Amino acid sequence: MNRVSVRPELLSWARARADLSIDALARRFPQLAAWERGEAHPTLKQLESFAKATFTPVGFLFLDQPPVEAVPIPDFRTVANTQVGRASPDLLDTLYLCQQRQDWYMDFARSMGEGPLEFVGSARPDGEVVATADRIRHALGFDLDERQLIPTWTDALRRFIEQADALGVLVMVSGVVGSNNRRKLDLQEFRGFALADDVAPLVFVNGADSKSAQMFTLAHELAHVWLGQSAVSDAEARTTPDHAVERWCNQVAAELLVPLEALREAYDRQPDLPEETGRLARRFKVSTLVILRRIHDAGGLSREAYWQAYADEIERLRAFPAGSGGNFYLTLGARAGKTFARALVVSTLEGRTPFTEAFRLLGFKKMATFEELGRSLGVIS
Repeated sequence: MNRVSVRPELLSWARARADLSIDALARRFPQLAAWERGEAHPTLKQLESFAKATFTPVGFLFLDQPPVEAVPIPDFRTVANTQVGRASPDLLDTLYLCQQRQDWYMDFARSMGEGPLEFVGSARPDGEVVATADRIRHALGFDLDERQLIPTWTDALRRFIEQADALGVLVMVSGVVGSNNRRKLDLQEFRGFALADDVAPLVFVNGADSKSAQMFTLAHELAHVWLGQSAVSDAEARTTPDHAVERWCNQVAAELLVPLEALREAYDRQPDLPEETGRLARRFKVSTLVILRRIHDAGGLSREAYWQAYADEIERLRAFPAGSGGNFYLTLGARAGKTFARALVVSTLEGRTPFTEAFRLLGFKKMATFEELGRSLGVIS
């Protein structure tokens, strides 16, 4: 049996890159420890299986040394105010897939005679926050009174996505890599990213987060689109990022969702704080954590009182079981974005895009799934 000579450090790198231990892979690769010590070598078939198990391009394993994989867009993620040094295969593969989808849609849009979108890059990071949030709200048709009448956060998020979609922003929401339910995205690694382009701006939201938190992520990434700047973020309302662009996008997102003047008018200091926080969260259809931040911004809580209330609310939320995300986020239309998916299905049915490319971009292999998607989008009767 022919064995393949592979540098042991590349096997160790691939395993660590996927955040897997030798024990986690021992059942599939009993000799992995010996391979990493250089005492034994895998066959080509074993090496290909190992590459698949660690989500590593097999060609990487034949290099002289581990490659440096940089995130292909500005990376503003931080942990304890320190920039994150390495991206997981899940984040990288999600970014690459979205870039491929964006490239395809750019060509499609131009072939349909669509021109540049004026709002992309229309804002500046030193611009006035309230005025910018007002312009975004007006462009989206984001009506605060309408949102107050929407019964659930799921419905409010769906409406928010539809508004961005109608404006020309490709919005993709998923908690997994592509359509692979076994590769779940880590919320602690990133919450979303924006790929700015004046023809096909794209926003990706990590669907592993709560729906109310996804609302803030979407607003934050839309602020990036208005700046015309791509970025991957771990945006949270409670933080004040060190990076000026992230700080500005957080401020715009908060003002878009919960305008400070509207919050001041609606805030009642008399009731119990958790009770009032819950009421305002239902009114504005955001998380209670965003509401606490806005009460603090409005001068309703001191810094110390804010952090204590925030910690108490985190503990309260942890007592609730995590939701499944609902069928809305399990649909291919939501994962790939309805505008993108509809355009791709139509182009494929018209013979302009090969079925093999459509299946690759959508993340499945069966014609029946393609037809089901087309029916759900109203493209196939």
